[in-house]
Amino acid sequence: MKLFRFIDAERAYLPVALLCRMLGVSRSGYYAWRSRPPSKRSRRDTILTAKIHEIHRRSRQTYGSPRVYAELRALGTRCGRKRVERLMRQAGLRGCMRGRRSKGTTRRGKRAPAEDLVKRNFRATEVDRVWVADITYVATREGLLYVAFILDVYSRRIVGWAMEKHLKTELVVDALRMAVWRRKPAPGLIHHSDHVEGTVCE
Repeated sequence: MKLFRFIDAERAYLPVALLCRMLGVSRSGYYAWRSRPPSKRSRRDTILTAKIHEIHRRSRQTYGSPRVYAELRALGTRCGRKRVERLMRQAGLRGCMRGRRSKGTTRRGKRAPAEDLVKRNFRATEVDRVWVADITYVATREGLLYVAFILDVYSRRIVGWAMEKHLKTELVVDALRMAVWRRKPAPGLIHHSDHVEGTVCE
């Protein structure tokens, strides 16, 4: 279960009992899951996916599976092309073609990036005035788990979050929906997000 994987990744920072209570799962269920050893294939996939993720990040999310595969081979990592394609698909990693930008819209009629309303000035005078979004990932015993979160700038508290095995747009959207449902902010809230991986490219 993805909740158990998240608990396993965060147990070094927060008590297991607290994490289980926050996520609505039992401690006995978590420890039963943890007692089952991961398969060799799962462990190998986790290691390879972390390498793929790093190559994709260094390419600024432009490399597709052929170039990621070539980079892995150049680094001495033995793997198959189909395996790289599968792991990238599971993680929601895609390549992008870089080209000239036009004013107003991007390729395929998509909107241009939104204006940076905070102007890199990450300060607020009260809660629920400025939220910032980010994505991180944690390596678990069964693979990489992606976590999107929404942080309130004033209180420095996480007001919304979501977890998935993939890195797709709905991951960030789900985190934002949770934040809106929990906080019910008044009009005028600024939600800032750098062009985080998985929310810009097809």
